[in-house]
Amino acid sequence: MENCIFCQIISGDIPSSKIYEDDHVLAFLDLSQTTKGHALLIPKTHVRNVLDMSQEVAETTFSRLPKIARGLQKATGAKGMNIINNSEEIAGQTVFHAHIHLVPRYSDDDSFSVNYTVHEPDFVALGQLAEQIAKEVEQ
Repeated sequence: MENCIFCQIISGDIPSSKIYEDDHVLAFLDLSQTTKGHALLIPKTHVRNVLDMSQEVAETTFSRLPKIARGLQKATGAKGMNIINNSEEIAGQTVFHAHIHLVPRYSDDDSFSVNYTVHEPDFVALGQLAEQIAKEVEQ
């Protein structure tokens, strides 16, 4: 896609700090560097986000993820890693070409957090929601 910044990176029109590339995917360091080594993994096929991925694009993209994450962790000495995908604007997606963030984690004080609200689960409601979702996934 002509006006997509990630497509321009793939074509070489915009430079990037590549950490992995093959015929199907590209991984490169994110300019924001939320933490040292923050990288993005993208399919070379333009697709808006994970919600729009075909099974084939998802398989080729996600099958590379563990190898890239392990190399990134080893190279940076990170203790762990957040692997995040934001699909659609409401979820924080700002570039509309599918991408997965790999955010190395070094300590509790590395300026990145994912906050979850902990509360007593409603098992009946969870069961009903699970059934509803399962029906849609099966279609």
